[in-house]
Amino acid sequence: MGILARITSAAKSGSSKSSNESSLASGGHGIDKNRVLAPTDPTVINPVNAGSWETVRTAPINDTPRYYNKAEADALKQFSKQKREEARQAKRAYKSLQSLEEADAQVHTAHRGYIKKVADQELTKKRADVSTARHLHTQRPEYAGLGFGLDRAEDKASQRVEELKAKIKEKY
Repeated sequence: MGILARITSAAKSGSSKSSNESSLASGGHGIDKNRVLAPTDPTVINPVNAGSWETVRTAPINDTPRYYNKAEADALKQFSKQKREEARQAKRAYKSLQSLEEADAQVHTAHRGYIKKVADQELTKKRADVSTARHLHTQRPEYAGLGFGLDRAEDKASQRVEELKAKIKEKY
């Protein structure tokens, strides 16, 4: 069942739908702002869901001065090299994730543009349908006149045939 059929049949059947789901013919709409503004994912960052404010902290804060021995310093140097490499890879990964988000947004935007075009063209088609229906309604009186004219012609022809039959019966 098409969307327009569902909308119009729901309005005809008198179902208790909410006021924003009424018939297009009565100027109603089915646009629920909560659905329009709903996030694309429950965990997406937006003003209602600011996300986590956590950060990365590999080493604990050293709030008091201290001495380190050679083994500790060497281990920290090696660990810091490893973390620098991981940070470089993390930057690459986040750049790729950003690129994915940009691509998703482009597809989303293109799809919404398509949806708008479909809606515009549907409205154009419905305008043409209504225009045609109005035009056909203007022809109804003329068709009715043609029908009455045919009825009169049929009655006259039948009357004439009966007259001729009567004349023939009189003669023979």
